[in-house]
Amino acid sequence: MSRFDYLEPLRNIRLFHGCSDKELEQVARLSDEVDIAEGHRIVEQGDSAREAFVILEGTATVVLDNRAIAELSVGDHFGELALLDGGTRTANVDAATPMRLLVIHRPAFMGLLDEQPGIARKIMATLAGIIRDLEHPPGG
Repeated sequence: MSRFDYLEPLRNIRLFHGCSDKELEQVARLSDEVDIAEGHRIVEQGDSAREAFVILEGTATVVLDNRAIAELSVGDHFGELALLDGGTRTANVDAATPMRLLVIHRPAFMGLLDEQPGIARKIMATLAGIIRDLEHPPGG
């Protein structure tokens, strides 16, 4: 898959909604494509979060406290807040099938934000909108 093919999956990440294609191309360039075997635990609840993932092929199961709570498939993403805060994982994510993932590593992403403050401003504006929606839900 070419880096250009990553634009659509990256566009679907809410954090990147304000970014242009050119900016998303920069994110794509610092990303890695990896293959994951069925049954592999991709992230472990409580572990330090250092990357975000976009599913290019396959499916995954989100497990919280030993209970499956969601299924993820092509185009879905997880771990994107790790790019900003490097916090801890809030759930396990296991490969339900063989998978291909786009992995965005936090150190490279933070370096991009340092080099391209315009991207950082767009992400901050998107986060402000997310917070506003949480504080004042429609119809609330």
